[in-house]
Amino acid sequence: MSDFQNVAVQKKANVYFAGQVSSRTVRFADGSEKTLGIMLPGEYEFGTGKPELMEIQSGSLQWSLAGQDSWVEVGPGQSFNVPGESRFTVRVTEICDYICSFLD
Repeated sequence: MSDFQNVAVQKKANVYFAGQVSSRTVRFADGSEKTLGIMLPGEYEFGTGKPELMEIQSGSLQWSLAGQDSWVEVGPGQSFNVPGESRFTVRVTEICDYICSFLD
């Protein structure tokens, strides 16, 4: 699906790491949320309360859960899951367009 239907979009952007990462929150009629964002090349650490599904639309990155030494590369059309109540790091190797879904 290339479009989201019947949604509300938060006007104010979520801006992190001095503007290197930004996103907009999209709310669906069923109460679920996603963020649509862009990450510029760099390394960023995030924390999450809820489990997340990260879908890469374009670009590429490597990611690792806190406390792990292994890195997994993901690119366009690929995704990865982050457990709730965790921290993870991404190494963005080229501008990355992503969708983050917050799961219950």
